[in-house]
Amino acid sequence: MGEPVPPGEPAQPEPRDGPDQILPATSLKAWEADQPVKLHVTKHGMASDEPISVYTMFKRVATAHPKQPALAVKRGDVWKYRTLEEYFKEARTVAKALIRLGLERFRGVCIMGFNSPEWAISNFGVVFAGGLVAGVYPSNLPEACRHIAENSRAQIIIVENEVALNKFLAVKKDLPDIKAIVQWLGVPGAPGVLSWAELVAIGLAEKDNALEERLSLQAINQCCTLIYTSGTTGPPKGVMCSQDNMTWTTKEFHLLFTHKMDTRVIVSYLPFSHIAGLLLDLYIGVYSAATIYFAQPDALKGSLGKTLVEVQPTLFMGVPRVWEKMYEKLQDIEVNEGIAKRSVAKWAKSQGLNYYTALLSGRSLSASERMSYASAKKLYIDKVRAALGLNRCDVFVTGTAPIAKDILNYFMSVGIPICEGCSTSESLSTGGLNELAPGRYKLGSIGKPMRQATMELKPHPLAKPGEGEITYKGRCISMGYLRMPDKTNEAIEDDGCLHTGDLGRLDEDGFLYITGRIKEIIITAGGENIPPKLIEEHVKREIPFLSSAMAVGDKRKYLTILLTLTAEMNPDTGEPLQNLTESCRFLLREIGSQAKTVAEAVAEIKANPGGPLASAIQQGIDRYNDFHAISNAQRIQRWTVLPADFSAQGGELTSTLKLVRSNVVEKYKDVIDEMYNTPNPVKVTSKL
Repeated sequence: MGEPVPPGEPAQPEPRDGPDQILPATSLKAWEADQPVKLHVTKHGMASDEPISVYTMFKRVATAHPKQPALAVKRGDVWKYRTLEEYFKEARTVAKALIRLGLERFRGVCIMGFNSPEWAISNFGVVFAGGLVAGVYPSNLPEACRHIAENSRAQIIIVENEVALNKFLAVKKDLPDIKAIVQWLGVPGAPGVLSWAELVAIGLAEKDNALEERLSLQAINQCCTLIYTSGTTGPPKGVMCSQDNMTWTTKEFHLLFTHKMDTRVIVSYLPFSHIAGLLLDLYIGVYSAATIYFAQPDALKGSLGKTLVEVQPTLFMGVPRVWEKMYEKLQDIEVNEGIAKRSVAKWAKSQGLNYYTALLSGRSLSASERMSYASAKKLYIDKVRAALGLNRCDVFVTGTAPIAKDILNYFMSVGIPICEGCSTSESLSTGGLNELAPGRYKLGSIGKPMRQATMELKPHPLAKPGEGEITYKGRCISMGYLRMPDKTNEAIEDDGCLHTGDLGRLDEDGFLYITGRIKEIIITAGGENIPPKLIEEHVKREIPFLSSAMAVGDKRKYLTILLTLTAEMNPDTGEPLQNLTESCRFLLREIGSQAKTVAEAVAEIKANPGGPLASAIQQGIDRYNDFHAISNAQRIQRWTVLPADFSAQGGELTSTLKLVRSNVVEKYKDVIDEMYNTPNPVKVTSKL
């Protein structure tokens, strides 16, 4: 596939045994959309499962569970449902419409908008039609939209609303291949743009012939989906996922997370343009015949909690920022409780932590411990879970970024044991994962390497003794980067081994720890290699009223750090406000500061560098320097509190709430330069 036909020779007919055929291939990686790859199929074990196409997977489940509610969305304050049978049929209808509109095989369809039935249906419709799903984050600017459309050679654009539409219209002159644009909510905001109803009508008017032809040409070992990287370290790259990548990994995660059919309830809010949201909500959702409830578009701005309480999911994945905001909310509630209730809460949490510590260590609880936990559960723990909408949930997961041990311990104490893991788009969310079982869970680690892939630590020049670059090999490894042969060969070896770009180590029990992100490592002017994430975690642990911390020092003589205080968020926009949270103000009062806003706190630090607030921050920095810094180069010599917290709206975080360090450095360039060029108002007291 993809090879030019020599002049004078007739083109060879393509095999038509799809959609479950496997085309001949000689390589485990690819960078062209129509290139087939060899599959990592083994004779025994998990990787020996029979490969199946996305179409066959969906058809089998829809046939077995036709009336199972599959998609639920609230429109006009009323939940509207689609069954699995309706979901599958509408995906076929959209596929026929896309073909009619001119979508060619292996050409992109950009889908931009918040999670919705239309996004989900479009995803499968594109795959059925032989196109490439290219999800676009709703927060992306027009230039990023142009880049993704151009890279995927998109012919169709599907957007949620006029806001998303305008981003593509702004760059449409640079995208001559676009044949149609569809807007699924509201009245299309520009001439020639189709509504969702019009798209469906086009599909319904078409016969099945063209779709069946497309399905007959499909192969399991060719690309069907593009996951564009978040762009934290450069322009987004299109991670190519084959049909086998998607269906095999889906089955393995189903066995790990769900086990049950027809019973799972999931609240969908993680972007479908991210591999975690796409796999969990769409693919695992279909495979396990789950019911997917779509959160409101402002979920990460404050409404997610209301949806969780209303829906009561049975499985919930939260990125660290979501768990942190839940934690802050619970802290605010506890601060306002009376002494008696706080005492009950403290006792109940100690019983909850003792229960899960025993469970995960394999220790049997005594009769008195079981009775105490039962009382704590009734008096407090069940109420907390219900207040969060997680009282029916039995699987809690976090990933995409580090999360503090204190947060994990707190949630475990209230009956919410979070399984922390870490993975990449390139490994289809396979990496390390803590599991709720003796010998499979350890705080501070990202768990043991997941059984879907073979993990190996390979030597790297930036790795310290006992460390190595984390690499994976297996059937979950993506094909490569679209139209980027150099980047593909850099990331994936000829034997299929994926280099993640993360440095890690294994402890004596086989638990995996990430010690640094290679592209984020700070290299000081003195040549010292410093992984910033561990430093930032320690500092936040030592100074509990901080929300964010970011170490700075690349090509500098010494290390400094940017800090933000925990402030309230605007529930409508998700932007950080000036008012400090109730729990933050409580902690400040305990150290003698009366600041109620970020501006007041910053003014207090500047006006009184020897005062209670500045001293408390300095003492926390000193504790980090004295007890956690492993070299002089890793000591923090200066710090600054910023005037606002980090946010996606401010550009410091991605849509999945990961820190974009380059944006922070650019935005606060003057603040950083001031730390290095002028004396700090509060001098480090630790001996350097």
